[in-house]
Amino acid sequence: MTDTPAGAAPGSASTADSGAAEQPPRLPDGVLATISSLWRDLPGLFNDRVELLSLEMQRAGIALVQIVMLIVVIAILGATAWLALWAGVIVGLVALGLPLALALLVGLVLNAVAAAIAVARVRGLLPMLKFPATRRHLMFSPSTEPQTEPERTSP
Repeated sequence: MTDTPAGAAPGSASTADSGAAEQPPRLPDGVLATISSLWRDLPGLFNDRVELLSLEMQRAGIALVQIVMLIVVIAILGATAWLALWAGVIVGLVALGLPLALALLVGLVLNAVAAAIAVARVRGLLPMLKFPATRRHLMFSPSTEPQTEPERTSP
């Protein structure tokens, strides 16, 4: 006895199986229409995104120019304030009885020390500009140890 579904004729099962194997499953018409609509709208959606990116990049460029100009203005105003502060300190030192030359020397030494500290900090930050962690992860070497740079010899 053969296994046939209930209510089916004994020879019809093989016919139904062979027909199902030949035809891919059919999607409902609503799904096909949605996919077709998305396919037609895809270039427009992409163009809209590119247009938006272009406009935002233009706006960001204008903002960057304004930011750089404002930083220059801030630097000039900050330098002016710094000079006025030190002029006041030197005048105060002279008013306290310190000779003018010595008061100027104190201002010069304090500014030189502050500049040396700033230069040392900049030198400490310079290796960060080389993206060390990213470079380590992009290297093909199996080592996970941070790579050291070769020592430089002074001329």
